[in-house]
Amino acid sequence: MDSCHQWLTCSDVENVEVKEIIGIGAVKVVYRATWEGFKVAYSKLNNPAYIADFIHGLNMLRMLHPTKHIVQLIGFCNDDIILTEYHKYGNAVNITDKLTTSTIQMRLTLCLNYALILQYLHNSPIGTRVMCDSNDISKLLSQFLITEHMELLLNDVDALPEVNLKMNQSIKCGHRELIGTFVAPEQLWPFLHEFHDEEMPGYDEKTDIWKAASVCDYFLGNISGSDVVRYNLFSVHKLCKSIKPEMRPSAADLVMEYQRVLDEIQSNDL
Repeated sequence: MDSCHQWLTCSDVENVEVKEIIGIGAVKVVYRATWEGFKVAYSKLNNPAYIADFIHGLNMLRMLHPTKHIVQLIGFCNDDIILTEYHKYGNAVNITDKLTTSTIQMRLTLCLNYALILQYLHNSPIGTRVMCDSNDISKLLSQFLITEHMELLLNDVDALPEVNLKMNQSIKCGHRELIGTFVAPEQLWPFLHEFHDEEMPGYDEKTDIWKAASVCDYFLGNISGSDVVRYNLFSVHKLCKSIKPEMRPSAADLVMEYQRVLDEIQSNDL
């Protein structure tokens, strides 16, 4: 939004013109809409069985602001409608299609952008928050929007559980067994017998760091200069893939490394 305005309420929502569907999931359906000439995203609860998740997402939007890293909340009504800022490029699942003419600086800036979002979540005003809807690269990218400046903006905050190591409070992402190499090793079932959710050990925000190396590698692609950037990031990305979570860098460490390499390639005009 280009000016300060109180959150819209139910009386304002009545004046919203709902257009076409731009996204749909188990929890909500998202429409392009307009309010007094402004384009907005109109999210409607899709299944009453997931109302707790919907309300949690709304509460996250309310409590995590103000920040430039998360989509802006514009209004809400009756715990089943949320209005947020609209971005025409949509979610980041197909971001590589938008990067066909990009430079390596632009792609590394996305790595930095992503690390800054993790840094904010891991040090948020409401505690250390972990991105749980991120079991593969497509699912992770679907949680973000692409701005007109080709930056990432966290959009889906329905699954951001809190880690509190002082209170011995770890997290688990869902109640089903996770598989694959994209998720961190500590998120995999560690026993030989059949999976039982109650026996699954918890984990912390370092699961986000394990995935960050793969996310950045995906952003870099195979364009001119990507091999040089990968070489410069080899050490920190190797640490991100440490089996022991405590050996992995923090999101703040990633931000510093990405910024360092970005400064170097810009100064060398790579």
